[in-house]
Amino acid sequence: MERLSLEMIRIEIQKAGDDKQLRRIRDQLHEEFEGRLLLSNSIEWNRELNQVHDLLIGKAVGLAQVNVRRDGGGEPPLPFAFVLFGSGGRGEQTLWSDQDNGLIYANPDNSVVEEQARNYFQLLAEAVSELLMHLGYPPCTGGVICTNEKWRKPLNGYRSMLYEWMQDPHWEHIRYLLILADMRIVYGEKSLVTQLLEEFYDYVLKHPIMLEYMLHNTLHHKISLGLFGQLIKERYGEDAGGVDIKYGAYIPIVSGIRLLAAQAGVMASSTEERILGLMRVGFVEEEIAHDWLEALSIALKLRSLTPFQLEEGHYTTRGKLSADGLTKERISELKLCLRIGNDLQKYVKKSVHKEIEKG
Repeated sequence: MERLSLEMIRIEIQKAGDDKQLRRIRDQLHEEFEGRLLLSNSIEWNRELNQVHDLLIGKAVGLAQVNVRRDGGGEPPLPFAFVLFGSGGRGEQTLWSDQDNGLIYANPDNSVVEEQARNYFQLLAEAVSELLMHLGYPPCTGGVICTNEKWRKPLNGYRSMLYEWMQDPHWEHIRYLLILADMRIVYGEKSLVTQLLEEFYDYVLKHPIMLEYMLHNTLHHKISLGLFGQLIKERYGEDAGGVDIKYGAYIPIVSGIRLLAAQAGVMASSTEERILGLMRVGFVEEEIAHDWLEALSIALKLRSLTPFQLEEGHYTTRGKLSADGLTKERISELKLCLRIGNDLQKYVKKSVHKEIEKG
């Protein structure tokens, strides 16, 4: 198959007139990117794949507005931003990621506009989510999705939620806070997102005790490496003998880097950009940063090699690398990734405690 350039992909997606055409494009690109994985630098591969996800999702938001208008819902009464959270927010979606998204709209200036906005953006959110499901993106099982009113609000509603979480930092609120820290716009008015993120970073810099609260959540998932350097494998079920790449390698690495970025005031969305930002501001030595990039590269590649399945038309995965997939070479790569991840978690813990001692 001829390798498609990003510009060719962009043109094909923009030409699509409905969800059926978009789904055919996504299925074709799924096969193409799956074939490219082992022949590419995994960070570059991931970056290009996520540009494609952004194009597909952005087009879905545009088509959803057309559908709402066609069904009598009118035009957006206020500027809005369609945002991604989780791996989408970090620009690290796999070929089979689900819907982790939200919608922020400008503050209404009167009760009439407020009612119009509430009704319109509910219709739009439902239309977007339905289109994305047709494209193979299953809804987030944790409810972090624009059809949930919690994640579809005016800017002031998001701000109130943000400060509630920061001023009452129990476990669940910190979990939400860390979700919001990965927020990234894929369609609409960027300033709505920038303002929220700036307030989050500013608050953390002025209240370093927040780092201690975030540390507990950040270290919740442990690296899948035993005391004597052995892989911690799944013991039961259909994944027995395999390794949980998502929660045993990838999530601990990206969570640790996210916390360091918040500590240093590096306002970037992807883990790669955060590492480069930490290095650029002198927060971390170049050699250590390159180790982190290597661990990220391995985690992204192995996560994308985990088996996937189509369930009711949705691309899904359990995030486990099967026992059959644990070749000698991959075990060696994975152990290197996990050793660096282990050191990273220690680095994060030490860095946060040092910051809190400073005051």
